[in-house]
Amino acid sequence: MTSSNERQPKSSRGLWWLALVALLVFALYSAGWFWLAHRIRSEADGTVLALNARGIQAGCANMLVSGYPLRLNVTCDNVAYEDDARNVAAAAGSLNAVASLPFPWLPTAEIRGPLRTSTPGMAPLWIDWDRLDAAAQLSWPLPRKVSLAAEGLSAQTDPADDSDPVQLLSIGNATAELRPNGPDLRYSGRFSDLEVDASAIGGRVLPPLDGGGDATLKNGIGLLAAVPASLRGQAVEIANLELTAGDARVSVSGPISVDADGLIDAALSVRLRNPKAVAEVLAGAIPEKADQIRQGFAAVALLGSQPAIPLKIVKGKASLGFIRLADIAPVR
Repeated sequence: MTSSNERQPKSSRGLWWLALVALLVFALYSAGWFWLAHRIRSEADGTVLALNARGIQAGCANMLVSGYPLRLNVTCDNVAYEDDARNVAAAAGSLNAVASLPFPWLPTAEIRGPLRTSTPGMAPLWIDWDRLDAAAQLSWPLPRKVSLAAEGLSAQTDPADDSDPVQLLSIGNATAELRPNGPDLRYSGRFSDLEVDASAIGGRVLPPLDGGGDATLKNGIGLLAAVPASLRGQAVEIANLELTAGDARVSVSGPISVDADGLIDAALSVRLRNPKAVAEVLAGAIPEKADQIRQGFAAVALLGSQPAIPLKIVKGKASLGFIRLADIAPVR
């Protein structure tokens, strides 16, 4: 018969082996975490150097990788991008990106404002928000989804470049999502409580707006890899874009393309809910055309409470139903 004294050493040896294996796994995990943290820092430094070689200044100030042992947390005091060749610059506040190691394919990030931008042909902008979060579903070779959610968004001209900044707009809440769809890029998003400041549109008045939509940018993946200098040759398929103001709603769907000469072609369906309410919104925004707008939409209202009207653009020549509209100048 085996005595308890003989069983005890075997049990102790099993516990020692279990502790040794656990220690080895922990050591390997720790080594992997610190290797990955170092790789993130080196990749970031390499990307910055590669951009610098192309004359682009970019940075993530005082980048820190932390969160051991269960997270990877990348923080920067501020982020910036400046391309002198294209005269484009952008800078924002702190960045806090987090990946939980049990679910590393679901990283999130919080970005603090303000975002200051400078682009050719536009006044420098100051864009701020109460909260801005980004999230992704990573996959190979492209993410399955990238999304943004903002609260308390506002925009004005940059006070550093204008002693009397112009308020542009504010948005209560906004979401946006990008998904690859083969070579194309699909966008969907919503916003609420959009208020456009009258001073930004020549004293015209718009009511608070809600809206959203779903559209696909053709060959969007390739365009992300090499941002084109022109809109020429690009195409978009609009599944639905809509604006709502109280009882008034306008929605648009259909394809739009720009040919090599910059001329727009489109075959859109414009659907109105409550045409008279839509007319009042437009009459308030374009008071000098208020009478014509009301007369035109009174005729449209005869088609029903939710009429659909074809909007066609052929080589820059636009027509709404049988009504010829203005010609659209070629885009660059």
